[in-house]
Amino acid sequence: MPTPPGIDPVQLLADLIRQPSVTPELHGAFDVLEAALIPLGFTCQRVRFEGDGSYPVDNLFATRGNGGRHLLFAGHTDVVPPGDVAAWTHPPFAAEIVDGTIYGRGAADMKSGIAAFVAAISRINPNGTISLAITNDEEADSVNGTDKLMAWARAQGHSFDFAIVGEPSATARVGDSIKIGRRGSLNGQIRVTGTQGHVAYPDRANNPLPVAAALVLALSGKIDDGTDHFPPSNLEFTSIDVGNATTNVIPASALLRFNVRYNDRWTPETLADAVNDVIGTEDLRGTQVEFTVVGRPSRSFLSPLGGGVETLVETIARRTGIPPELSTGGGTSDARFIAEYCPVVECGLPGPTMHKVDENVRVSDVEELTALYATFIADYLGTK
Repeated sequence: MPTPPGIDPVQLLADLIRQPSVTPELHGAFDVLEAALIPLGFTCQRVRFEGDGSYPVDNLFATRGNGGRHLLFAGHTDVVPPGDVAAWTHPPFAAEIVDGTIYGRGAADMKSGIAAFVAAISRINPNGTISLAITNDEEADSVNGTDKLMAWARAQGHSFDFAIVGEPSATARVGDSIKIGRRGSLNGQIRVTGTQGHVAYPDRANNPLPVAAALVLALSGKIDDGTDHFPPSNLEFTSIDVGNATTNVIPASALLRFNVRYNDRWTPETLADAVNDVIGTEDLRGTQVEFTVVGRPSRSFLSPLGGGVETLVETIARRTGIPPELSTGGGTSDARFIAEYCPVVECGLPGPTMHKVDENVRVSDVEELTALYATFIADYLGTK
């Protein structure tokens, strides 16, 4: 198959930005992608998931090739709302280019990564198999998006050797940092129930607040010393609520909410056990204490440093002269779902303006990321 003419990544990015695909409204984002991918020989399937307490979501799975190594690129076309449009110097969905910078919601997070990857594929003729898993549900619930799309792909017989998520990962320049793992995230709540009463007669009540305060002190802060690739895990309380607007009533209960960002020493199950262990050591003063995990925790993951990660590091070092930092910082991303199926990294543009007014990226960075992706694809899959 001859190498097709190359796609302009900046033009493709502009076409994507002009689709106001605020979660979960797709608008024409997948139409734009299919128009680019089908001429490159990709088979495109739209897969819609719904239920599980969330809104319906459209997803796109595109694949080309058969046999050999299977490289997956993953990303999302959905964007956060632009907020006050009047505050934007450049309209959020106009994709204006001024002085070498392209502006628009999704420019950094992360339509640029998708545009660069598609354009990179158009520039080479690789061996093996390449697939794209694109969702329109990353910025909000993340229920009917990549998680279900990956399970669907496995059920269709697809298995992957390595994956890149095109989220912003660089700091100052393209390739200076890639994310090889992510901390997990667990939300929890603790309800301390005592006995309501008049503040003048504390002997006839049982105030839950002293117990609640003791639990906050006992559980807050670092819970380990970190690992080779992760900082220390930490538990942070985010609210204490008694629902009491008066000054002469001892409240009946106190609700504590917290989040844990944790490294690869922990699983959601071991974290829950640890919280229960601390509660069990405290003097509960006759109150009832109930701890529950809220929602679905995000698991920590760390990709093996050989294979695709090693190849990507070598590719970046050869192109830039400096090996990338191997980072696990930041929040969560859809890489957490892909890590259950194959090693995965995040490799994309610098993202200092993501989610901000006048979100933007440099045109030269989009072109450099495209060249980097093309070089890596050739290095990892080989070319015909």
